[in-house]
Amino acid sequence: MKPTVVLAEATTPEGAVLTLLEHDGTYFLQADGAQLMTSFAHGSEEELARMACAPFRSVRQPRILIGGLGLGFTLAEACRALPQKRAVFEVGELIPEIVDWNRQHLAHLHPGLWEDPRVEVRLGDVAELVRRNRDGYHAILLDIDNGPEAFTGRHNNALYRGEGLANLQAALKDGGLLAVWSANDDPGFERRLRKAGFDVTRETVAAAHKGKRKRQHIIWLARRGQFQSRHRRTRSSS
Repeated sequence: MKPTVVLAEATTPEGAVLTLLEHDGTYFLQADGAQLMTSFAHGSEEELARMACAPFRSVRQPRILIGGLGLGFTLAEACRALPQKRAVFEVGELIPEIVDWNRQHLAHLHPGLWEDPRVEVRLGDVAELVRRNRDGYHAILLDIDNGPEAFTGRHNNALYRGEGLANLQAALKDGGLLAVWSANDDPGFERRLRKAGFDVTRETVAAAHKGKRKRQHIIWLARRGQFQSRHRRTRSSS
């Protein structure tokens, strides 16, 4: 049996221990021993990027904000979904070590990603990026922690509530899209999105594109204003 190798560790601002592990070519990110994500099951992260970026394929200079780098799958798929040379993909990542791990240990998972001049990494709280950029983004993708109910970063909860949602809406261009990934359904969060003035749809997607596909994740697509979506028709939740 091949061993599990600890590649690196870091501590979050709130004291959780993050660990990057590798076993037989698969990479795992854990928080205090609990698995957050893996390079084996990343289908829902890629769906998040595809759904969020699809309406902006005809935009000459789309500007996309991705909250949370993780293992890089959301960012890599967003770059594929919008090949425009003048697109900008900003990544807000609170933990510098996560960026280092992606460059040092995980770069081979996404060939050419870190040489793409359209990618801009912003170290710090994504909420601060949102506050500083009014009417700045065509799409904001939140792939932070475990979704609206944070697992390791309780301060992230503020993004998914009243003032945080108002700031997210203000940071979007008219017709812009907020896309939120979650490991679990959260009817309360969906109600808060609607109360904040978003036009909301919810998608249930497979966690992985391979292996057993019974595990599912949730993606909310929340529009500010009107745009004509180019991706498949989504099911409107009641």
